[in-house]
Amino acid sequence: MNYKKLGNTDLNVSTICLGTMTWGEQNSQNEAFEQMEYSLDNGVNFWDTAELYAVPPKAETYGHTETIIGNWFEKTKKRKDVILASKVGGPSRKYMRNGENSFTGKNLENALNGSLVRLKTDYIDLYQLHWPERNVNNFGRLGYEHKENEWNEFEDVLINLKKFIDQGKIRYVGLSNETPWGVMNYLQLAKDKDLPRMMAIQNPYSLLNRSYEVGLAEVSIREKIGCLAYSPLASGYLTGKYRDKQFPKGSRMERDFDFWTRYRKPNTSEAVEDYYKISKKYNLDMSQMSIKFCEDQDFMTSVIIGATTMEQLKTNVESVKVNLDSEVIKEINNVQKKYPNPCP
Repeated sequence: MNYKKLGNTDLNVSTICLGTMTWGEQNSQNEAFEQMEYSLDNGVNFWDTAELYAVPPKAETYGHTETIIGNWFEKTKKRKDVILASKVGGPSRKYMRNGENSFTGKNLENALNGSLVRLKTDYIDLYQLHWPERNVNNFGRLGYEHKENEWNEFEDVLINLKKFIDQGKIRYVGLSNETPWGVMNYLQLAKDKDLPRMMAIQNPYSLLNRSYEVGLAEVSIREKIGCLAYSPLASGYLTGKYRDKQFPKGSRMERDFDFWTRYRKPNTSEAVEDYYKISKKYNLDMSQMSIKFCEDQDFMTSVIIGATTMEQLKTNVESVKVNLDSEVIKEINNVQKKYPNPCP
């Protein structure tokens, strides 16, 4: 396994991060336990979850993933072996704290304490703001339209987070689904006001969505706030299993087709087919090629993988051993030029 520092902390996190959002929906607790054991045994010490999970999100499965992880910690007593990240949900879902999902005051306190109880731990290593309170064009939305809504000042958010860091409930904080403007404002406030510094940006990044490179890549490198890439396989499209519009039984697209609209965009199939041909030409597993491309980026801290079978998990973890030479990278970049970011 490979490791990198998380921001400017002293934490060495694996460059493969264990994603967990299917646990409690597509995966049972026993299957999740097996994934956790295998991952830790193979050097994956960095795990990511959220109060929102399992996914697709709904009231019936809210918090289930954290509960499963907490049950594993209780059973194995291995909490200290894991660098654990979780996320507090922003506004939008009424079943989360009755829709009062702001990042300050009692709302934040209740969210954090709820996660700690479910996870059966007294601290979270990296606590992330799952999506901004203000209106931004994330989750596949294009064409920014400025629409003001109520949101807490960043300084107030950081002051509230500092309280929980001082109490030992959080070690570090991070962002998710954030914009360059948001990231830089948080960083500047931390510097000017001696407030907690954001240590990571969990945003989408894959061969089908390299939009992170436009503004956030430079921020990540210069400010030492690396990317935690989610959806590196574009919900399975970059495994090749959905080629020719085939949706295997039990797959995300077969189970929840209407939810995963982000990857059903013009030129997606064409780009996937070209990437598939590259993997075959160079005798590479398509999943491993896709994950390794993400891991190799200078702005990357860790790539969050998600698997529903042990075979998938093993393939994904083994991607760290793959080497992508200059010819492979050249051909990948040519596809990007031909079909730029079909699934932002």
